[in-house]
Amino acid sequence: LSAGVCCCCAALRPRYKRLVDNIFPEDPKNGLVKADMEKLTFYAVSAPEKLDRIGAYLADRLSRDVVRHRYGYVLIAMEALDQLLMACHSQSIKPFVESFLHMVAKLLESGEPKLQVLGTNSFVKFANIEEDTPSYHRRYDFFVSRFSSMCHACDDDPEIQTKIRIAGIRGIQGVVRKTVNDELQATIWEPQHMDKIVPSLLFNMQKIDDVDSRVGPPSSPTEEEKEENPSVLAENCFRELLGRATYGNMNNAVRPVFVHLDHHKLWDPNEFAVSCFKIIMYSIQAQYSHHVIQEILRHLDARKKESPRVRAGIIQVLLEAVAIAAKGSIGPTVLEVFNTLLRHLRVSVDFELGDRRSSAGSATFSTSSKDNDEKIVQNAIIQTIGFFGSNLPDYQRSEIMMFIMSKVPVLGTTSRSLDSSQHGDLGTRRIQIMLLRSLLMVTSGYKAVTISNALPCSFLDPLLSPSLMEDFELRQLVLEILHNLIDRHDNRAKLRGIRIIPDVSDLKIKRDKISRQDVCFMKTHGQQLYRHIYLGCKEEDNVQKNFELLFTSLALTTIELANEEVVIDLIRLAIALQDIAIINEDNLPMFNRCGVMALVAAYLNFLSQMIAVPAFCQHVSKVIETRSLEASYFLPETIFKDKCNLPKSLEKHEKDLYFLTNKIAESLGGSGYSVERLSVPYVPQVTDEDKLSRRKSIVDTVSIQVDILSGSNTTEDKVDNTEEITFEALKKAIDNNGLEEQEKEKRRLVIEKFQKAPFEEIAAQCETKANLLHDRLSQILELTIRPPPSPSGAMTITAGHAHYHSVPVYEMKFPDLCVY
Repeated sequence: LSAGVCCCCAALRPRYKRLVDNIFPEDPKNGLVKADMEKLTFYAVSAPEKLDRIGAYLADRLSRDVVRHRYGYVLIAMEALDQLLMACHSQSIKPFVESFLHMVAKLLESGEPKLQVLGTNSFVKFANIEEDTPSYHRRYDFFVSRFSSMCHACDDDPEIQTKIRIAGIRGIQGVVRKTVNDELQATIWEPQHMDKIVPSLLFNMQKIDDVDSRVGPPSSPTEEEKEENPSVLAENCFRELLGRATYGNMNNAVRPVFVHLDHHKLWDPNEFAVSCFKIIMYSIQAQYSHHVIQEILRHLDARKKESPRVRAGIIQVLLEAVAIAAKGSIGPTVLEVFNTLLRHLRVSVDFELGDRRSSAGSATFSTSSKDNDEKIVQNAIIQTIGFFGSNLPDYQRSEIMMFIMSKVPVLGTTSRSLDSSQHGDLGTRRIQIMLLRSLLMVTSGYKAVTISNALPCSFLDPLLSPSLMEDFELRQLVLEILHNLIDRHDNRAKLRGIRIIPDVSDLKIKRDKISRQDVCFMKTHGQQLYRHIYLGCKEEDNVQKNFELLFTSLALTTIELANEEVVIDLIRLAIALQDIAIINEDNLPMFNRCGVMALVAAYLNFLSQMIAVPAFCQHVSKVIETRSLEASYFLPETIFKDKCNLPKSLEKHEKDLYFLTNKIAESLGGSGYSVERLSVPYVPQVTDEDKLSRRKSIVDTVSIQVDILSGSNTTEDKVDNTEEITFEALKKAIDNNGLEEQEKEKRRLVIEKFQKAPFEEIAAQCETKANLLHDRLSQILELTIRPPPSPSGAMTITAGHAHYHSVPVYEMKFPDLCVY
């Protein structure tokens, strides 16, 4: 009777329950009953409205089996659920999915590793199913938390621990795949979820023994490695997560990386931090690279008071990120990035000098250790600026060059420069060196079409400022920056090292015809370049590298910017440099004097072969040959050796050892060069900054001042305002008998100045006064008063332009006009 009742009850049960019960064998070891499973699947497909009930019933059975530790039936139930999921894709699957996820959650909550792995595998299969319609209410908060905790699992058995961690990583990967493509599931990118997912992946990535395996673009590990190595699996999951990040959620995915690195103190050493951000930069879309760079900069600002090694670690990470992002999109906030880096450069210098002063009485070891740490920070910043700037487009790079130059503290431009006055001259010098090194990195590889684009006036003036000549290292950096900008045909490497080049044609120098814009540039700014080279040769602290860079500067100017007029100016400059060594008004050491002589010899040898005038080449070769026999210390191959016997004086040397102006003028004149200006000695320009600079003013070394005297007879009696007021001068002014003699002396000096002063200075000083005289002369000419013919050698005025000849001077016979 009881058996009959049971059969009757079984027959009265709903069909879906009977179909579900039939898939479970009496012995769970036999596994799922496939025939009955096919019936259940057919029923579910035919009656999709029953899917939710099937799912609920399977969930009840699975819950009972889990509690009773009947794990065999649990495996069967999950296998059945998986097959039903794969077979059914109708809209009615939504309630069934809720039952399925509830069962997966039950397995993950159990303390049995096998069940956790089982639940994870089922969830991964579900994540790979593309649903026809989106889910408006489904959330995965529990699964994110649970899978993240599994990634940190610890167990006495390493094998079990590895399996649980792998399951957690695969679960996170399944959540990411299931949600990132669904616009209605954007909550996965919220900070509370990213703060769990990203650290869990980084925790497992950190276990990689070989750091280099993470460096570079995504690797292609084998399937076996993916399944068995949690670190490799975590890395691939991390790459996949970042690759799916969009503009709006990129920051939420990156910020947890900083928190993890800070918490585990992974900035020093920073190998893992560098590898993490390499993965990030290679994985994200190129147009989002600037987001990562900005986040690194913000973190650097937040950690500006950390130890130097921590800051250096962050900056090195920034360097690697910039190097990778350079080929993609760096973003619109370029100046902000450079401003932040320069600000931290100043902070590092302040820390270095502040620690040096505060620990003046402490142990030397600790002080030097801190200085070295800060120098690591500074070098990292400079390299980052260089990588960043050198990969910018030309129009942006020129702006960055101007921006950095505006930060260099030079005399008269302190409004925007980095303030380092609190540490005095030492702080200013350190800031100057750091900024010029940064500028050198940015200008590397810069190729401007015209030199005026590379060296605008607002950039050239502060770069050639006397404030940047205080130290031999500053002068070296300035010259190297000029080389980067002037050398547009990559000839600098061929000119490396100062030497007598036997045959310049062997260097295969590349050059183009000088453009009209470059000619205009040299007319406007050529004197600035000559002046900088001239003054640079007069510095007592010059070393061999300074002379090498000066030679390269002259050679590059010849190659890139020299026409016939510039060639004459360069020869005048070379002869003036030779005079520096011979006359020695500045009391230079003998090494410097011989070094200048060697520089002139090396350059004139190069120049003579470049312009290919045989007579000029012959004169230069003859002087060099004579020097090699009688005064080899005047040649670069000898003077720059470690051990060189220097002469005691240069006064006894014969003229055959020197380059003579008359010989050069004679050789060039026969080849069509206009050599009149060679007889005028070169004198550098006097700038306003010379009067303000703390250095010895160029006014002290250049005594020639030209003045155009004009006015009536009464003004002639006045003492010239440029004349030095001494006792003798006052005595002559008082004594009426000495007026005539004084007037003759004044005229003699003016004539002498017109003969010896550079034409450029005379023209510049007389231009304004000549224009004023033109108005007066026009009024007189309107009265048809014609002066007698000008004697030979007089000065005449036509159409407002002054024409100068040699003596004697003619005074025009007008009572209110006197022209010299």
